[in-house]
Amino acid sequence: MSAPVMVRAADMAGTRRMLRVVDVLGEMFVDLAAGRTRSPARTVLEHGDRRVLLVSPAVWEQRAVGSVKVTTLTPDNPVRGLPLIHGIVALTDLETGQITALLDGAELTAVRTGAVAALATRWCTPDDADDLAVIGAGVQAHALVRAVTAVRPIRHIRLHSRTRARAEKLAGLIRGTEPGTVRVTVCDTARDAVTDAAIICTATSTDARTPVVRADWVTPGAHVNVIGGTHPDAVELAPALLADAVTVVEDRTAALDGAGEIRAALADGLIKAADLYELGSLVSGAVDVTGRTTVLRTVGMAIEDTAAAVALFEEHRTAEQGTGGPTAVSPTEEEVPDGHA
Repeated sequence: MSAPVMVRAADMAGTRRMLRVVDVLGEMFVDLAAGRTRSPARTVLEHGDRRVLLVSPAVWEQRAVGSVKVTTLTPDNPVRGLPLIHGIVALTDLETGQITALLDGAELTAVRTGAVAALATRWCTPDDADDLAVIGAGVQAHALVRAVTAVRPIRHIRLHSRTRARAEKLAGLIRGTEPGTVRVTVCDTARDAVTDAAIICTATSTDARTPVVRADWVTPGAHVNVIGGTHPDAVELAPALLADAVTVVEDRTAALDGAGEIRAALADGLIKAADLYELGSLVSGAVDVTGRTTVLRTVGMAIEDTAAAVALFEEHRTAEQGTGGPTAVSPTEEEVPDGHA
């Protein structure tokens, strides 16, 4: 039996790979909306002082693939000089039961979350949308920049973070990878960043119910990707915006359970559950958002890991075949690569 191929963080970089993940996620979300996939709730095991082990399985029958992601969250790690999050995703062939690939779990999570936002951006914004605002400056914020710039010709990026030094660091990373093609501005306030922006992404670690972005800051017709928050009642975007916007979610049930803005808007009578449109319906063309303000609120699902993993594995296999064939690495011979927050 062949050992699984190891797909490291470096093997997930680049616009071509990102676009491939976006495309495959689009196929998966159509199947998800039609009830043709299975993505059960993850298992969460708390142990010690705020340490968490999470196991997330899913299967995508139409592609004959499944995956299991194992993630650990260890709050003491940063003081040890270690990443907060470690993880790995095992991709399986449903026909043979073989584990075909092991992928860096933290990087895969960042890539697929960014790609989900890029997929919504592709369907909710004009082809020439070129102005992006990002609230937050962590790993996921950077992944959102990479993803959105893959699907839209972004010329100006405005960043804001509660810690300006982190925003400046992210700005430097963007300038280093997009030299001369994208203007990056670090803003003192979230309002300065989002005002007049065509595309807005929020990726913060807020645990509060006070919104990071107010409804009246968002230009009518803009698109907002809401990614962050640390628990089901945390709010990044003012729920009032959902009353007039087209609100898109990955899965209605998952959003009702885990999306703070949606839970708050429902509690305040601003929207009904029937007002939520699943991303698969958007991709299949069943939802017309022309001229409307749009909001994507994600909570993350295991089936997204499956779709992203198969896309990246196929890209990795194609690239390796061009250089003499893939190199399989047994996990007993080499350590699984570290994840990162």
